[in-house]
Amino acid sequence: MPNIKLSYLYRDGANYKNHSFIILNNPTNIALAEIETAIRSKLIDGAWFYVDKWNLPDLHFGTWDNETDHTWHEFDSIEFTDKTGAVDLLPFFRTIRD
Repeated sequence: MPNIKLSYLYRDGANYKNHSFIILNNPTNIALAEIETAIRSKLIDGAWFYVDKWNLPDLHFGTWDNETDHTWHEFDSIEFTDKTGAVDLLPFFRTIRD
């Protein structure tokens, strides 16, 4: 089964966006639907999460503006990919399921 591409972004209050993704190795072939269900069950109001709790890179812009900035990131999507991953899915999956 292919690896998993998890896409997410930071969107500030002025709607400026910073997009990124991580590639998760999937050696135990966890189904995409199972991963997405676990992710969605942990999202705040169905969309947001804190990157530090999921051990993902922070996408905030270089400067902080109290008028437009906030601390959460936005889940975008997950999909299969043939790209090689640098992050193991199982520790990530355990983190979001706990």
